[in-house]
Amino acid sequence: MEIIRIPRIMREITKDLRAKGKSIGFVPTMGALHEGHLSLIKRAKQENDTTVVSIFVNPTQFAPGEDYEKYPRDIESDKEKLQKMEIDYLFLPDVESLYPQGYSTYVTVEGLSDKLCGKFRPGHFRGVATIVCKLFNIVRPSRAYFGQKDYQQSLIIKRMIDDLNFDIEIIVCPTIRENDGLAMSSRNLYLNEEERKAASVIYKALQEGEKLLKQGINPSDVTLEMLKILKKEPLVREIQYAGVFDPLTLEEVKEKQKRYLLAIALKIGDTRLIDNFIVELN
Repeated sequence: MEIIRIPRIMREITKDLRAKGKSIGFVPTMGALHEGHLSLIKRAKQENDTTVVSIFVNPTQFAPGEDYEKYPRDIESDKEKLQKMEIDYLFLPDVESLYPQGYSTYVTVEGLSDKLCGKFRPGHFRGVATIVCKLFNIVRPSRAYFGQKDYQQSLIIKRMIDDLNFDIEIIVCPTIRENDGLAMSSRNLYLNEEERKAASVIYKALQEGEKLLKQGINPSDVTLEMLKILKKEPLVREIQYAGVFDPLTLEEVKEKQKRYLLAIALKIGDTRLIDNFIVELN
């Protein structure tokens, strides 16, 4: 595994690989790697000649007062995991190399960025789209891998690559879960033991929502049932959204259709957690 810190050098390496006809699989991360990340990397390795993983805690996707400073960082452990997986390149830029003084260009995907998480994290998806666009321009991958847990993020990135004519295949991989169903996330490290137990309520609410939709229950009633389950958990401090949405527009669904996005964002203590299911009816 080679560690590259300078964008220009990373670009030259991947330019040379492409010239030799090599496919490049890319997994962008913010580090604090867990089994969810590792499943993306495994798939990237299986499907490409070369695997590049980036670790960069992106400041532009954190609003003032969010957890940028305390976001989990464990670069030595991350390097060990990546070394074991035998990836080819770890791209490890610093903030100054990606956002030099005077930086003023941002990417906004309109129509999707202000819904769901976007309502509660203003500017978040502008930061996400900008950094992913920059990383794609540096690495120029054949395929890039994202987890379904961040469904809205992957939808926005797909729209961005279509709108900006990137020649990259976006692959969304299944959410990897703990034994009790909690979606793996770097932010789970913030939870104390009691909060960690309480967090399994998210999975329970999603399971119930899926069951009811498959029984033909109206989406509005499914939303009410999901909220009921979440509100029963005393450690849930704030429910930002929970319900049935359209998987393409992210609008709330009130009438029956063939495909749904069940999605939840809430706070347990000070920790914001998100999760979702895609439900397809025959």
